[in-house]
Amino acid sequence: MKKLINDVESVEEQMILGLVKSAPHKLRKLDEGNIVVRVQKKEGKVALISGGGSGHEPAHAGFVGEGMLDCAVAGPVFTSPTPDKILAGIENVHAGKGVLCIVKNYSGDVMNFEMAVDMAGDEDIEADYVVVNDDVAVKDSLYTTGRRGVAGTVLVHKIAGAKAEQGADLAEVKAVAEKVIANVRTMGMALSPCTVPAAGKPGFVLADDEVEIGIGIHGEPGITREKISTADETAKKLLDTILTDLDFKGQEVVLIVNGMGATPLMELYIINNFVQDYLKEQGIKVYDTMVGNFMTSIEMAGFSLTLLRLDDELKALYDAKADTPAWKR
Repeated sequence: MKKLINDVESVEEQMILGLVKSAPHKLRKLDEGNIVVRVQKKEGKVALISGGGSGHEPAHAGFVGEGMLDCAVAGPVFTSPTPDKILAGIENVHAGKGVLCIVKNYSGDVMNFEMAVDMAGDEDIEADYVVVNDDVAVKDSLYTTGRRGVAGTVLVHKIAGAKAEQGADLAEVKAVAEKVIANVRTMGMALSPCTVPAAGKPGFVLADDEVEIGIGIHGEPGITREKISTADETAKKLLDTILTDLDFKGQEVVLIVNGMGATPLMELYIINNFVQDYLKEQGIKVYDTMVGNFMTSIEMAGFSLTLLRLDDELKALYDAKADTPAWKR
């Protein structure tokens, strides 16, 4: 295993410290653990928290800031943070208007965030949660009951964050988060696996001419393994699955071409070149496009495609100002 780390035990903390030091006027780390919050606390509005295992950078702490999250809680690589750490985040950012937790649909994350919400209620802190399940590749997996939560989570952060900034109440912020979840779909693939530092070996093995279709974001294998094909053919395969799952025809969409961690921008732009043309052929209008690393799997090579179906409300919230280390649009 070759990685630019110091020791396995310090990976997550040193990563979080490095992130905070890159934006010290915006972010700070709590003493209680690998918990990132805004330097300037948002007052009088609903607070948003997300998180999960480390290894998905810039998610989730990179999306803490104006217009998006108030707090991100990082667990060990690919492992959920514990309920007490999530509760510490809730306690820090709540300002009397309630706290919404945005949770990816992985069993550990759902269980621990649910417990933290219950614990917050015991302290008379109003808290609730939504579960993101945008991955169309699998119905159930080793890690989930139901579909996995993947790159579409970033758009839930953005749009729910904008709604909270407007002063909406907790029920309204939760409703718009659920609206995004209902209208967002994602599918990904891998050219090569990733290695969790504590494991020291890849989560699966691919031959030089093989790819994995339908991977998750925790190094887990996908639904099919096949011979590598062209960028266009691969992107079409993912898109066709997404378009079969939800009717996007005649709609405006946000498109994310998301790198899994080790894919060069050159290849992501080649993917985007095909996707734009193919969506146009299908009668789908791309309102905005994001190309880059947003929800990664350490150093996995590959990509995912995300489509969010827009209406006037979602478009306005998507366009609202946001300023975080990983989102400046």
